[in-house]
Amino acid sequence: MTLLSPAVFLDRDGVLNEPVMRDRRPYAQLDPEALSVIEGVGPLLAELKALGFLLIVVTNQPDVARGTVTREAVERIHERLRRELPALDAVFACFHDDEDGCTCRKPRPGLLLDAARSFGVDLGRSFLVGDRWRDVDAGRAAGCTTVFVDHGWDERGPRTPPDVRVASAVEGLETVRRLQEARRA
Repeated sequence: MTLLSPAVFLDRDGVLNEPVMRDRRPYAQLDPEALSVIEGVGPLLAELKALGFLLIVVTNQPDVARGTVTREAVERIHERLRRELPALDAVFACFHDDEDGCTCRKPRPGLLLDAARSFGVDLGRSFLVGDRWRDVDAGRAAGCTTVFVDHGWDERGPRTPPDVRVASAVEGLETVRRLQEARRA
């Protein structure tokens, strides 16, 4: 019998890197050269890796379907993110828009379920850290403990209550670390 691993599923923009802000609303970073990793995230990811977590990015990138960026440009952003955050194990991205009706676009749990199958993840021992309602709903649907990074942006909140609400990505990752250490005690 193979023992399944816990994972931390991480949204990209607003959790790992700074989003592009327009009119108090966050948008995906589309320029690999402008990518800015959130200060303090890298060392915390390394700590989570040392606790035995797989670290998997799950990100909606609908700008590809909308024609405002190419898939290759998004992949270059992911390559840069993996270079700057070497603790990351994988990036799973949905390139569809809502109208496509796919199963991988959050709030559906398809990205998390695909990653769990690919990496042998125990979803019940895993966490989702995200900053949008779609992240929380996807994490909840997959059976993960959800950590909502509430930046106070001018947009709707999660449909389902998160397990934990925090004010920053760093606080979210620290919360996962504390919860995991408490589980082990």
